[in-house]
Amino acid sequence: MIDVPSIPSTPATINEVIRTRRSVFTQQFDPGQPVDDQVIWQMLQNANWAPTHKRTEPWRFTVFSGESRKTLAEQQAAIYKAYAGDKFKQGKYEQLKQLPMLCSHVIAIAMKRNLAVPEMEEIAAVACAVQNMALTAQAYGVGGYWSTGGITFIEEAKALFNLAPEDRLMGFFYVGQVRIPSGDGHRGNIEEKVTWLK
Repeated sequence: MIDVPSIPSTPATINEVIRTRRSVFTQQFDPGQPVDDQVIWQMLQNANWAPTHKRTEPWRFTVFSGESRKTLAEQQAAIYKAYAGDKFKQGKYEQLKQLPMLCSHVIAIAMKRNLAVPEMEEIAAVACAVQNMALTAQAYGVGGYWSTGGITFIEEAKALFNLAPEDRLMGFFYVGQVRIPSGDGHRGNIEEKVTWLK
């Protein structure tokens, strides 16, 4: 694996990466422009350093690139069609067939359940891992976003990712080269969300 150049980690740099991170959606990607695999590996390496109670490291990732994106597209559309029942929508079915092809990489996000700790802690650990991925993408100028749409909550979809019944599929992280940057973000005043006791 080739090393990706590191970025100096001064407090100012870290603050900047955190505060400028934005979700960049597929319609903002430059279709057909790949992200270097080594940047994806850097995202995954940083995900692997998320906090984890009892070091259970519950995060599991399946990366789809190249032709495997088409396989994912066909499989997820078929699962949706088979199990959506009365909620089936043709537009969503078509979207599931097209969405992966607009991306450079699609990363399926899963939680491998460990009964040694409460499930909430495992979910939180995976979420921290995904945040590390998002911040890494931002640092390298790559677009991406975490979605829990599509087949995320269809139980039968777990088989695609070798997940047991107690495990969870937690969505997909879509990655692409940025064509249209996201605008400035907004957050409410932190002072309104903090109770500070002395």
